[in-house]
Amino acid sequence: MKRSATAVWQGSGKEGKGHLSTQSTTLNQTQYSFSSRFEEGVGTNPEELVAAAHAGCFAMKLSFNLGAAGFTPEQLETKCTINLENGSVIGSHLALNAKVPEITLEKFTELVQDAEKNCPISKLLNTAITVEFTLA
Repeated sequence: MKRSATAVWQGSGKEGKGHLSTQSTTLNQTQYSFSSRFEEGVGTNPEELVAAAHAGCFAMKLSFNLGAAGFTPEQLETKCTINLENGSVIGSHLALNAKVPEITLEKFTELVQDAEKNCPISKLLNTAITVEFTLA
């Protein structure tokens, strides 16, 4: 399986502008700029997209882990925060709110830790990854 995305940038780093498109067209010439990346401008940015990818990948891996252990989650809500400092991603923090009937805290913790280490985006990132969670 291969997936692709395209970035088009025009102009200088600070004054220029760009857009991103994905193979699926979920992103279709979605704008990004210096302002959307380093300030509060309209549009997306690479770190936001990495955060979405990590949150989605982690949640899906955890769902597979739960299923393999005989549990079906009612809901896994994962927020990912990417920390960018001095031009480097220095961390990815996952905050999970989960509803999983009949699972023990010990078993859930084990499955979360496995998902944290083994989802494909976690494996891709060369940075510190942390997870906190609540289980209902």
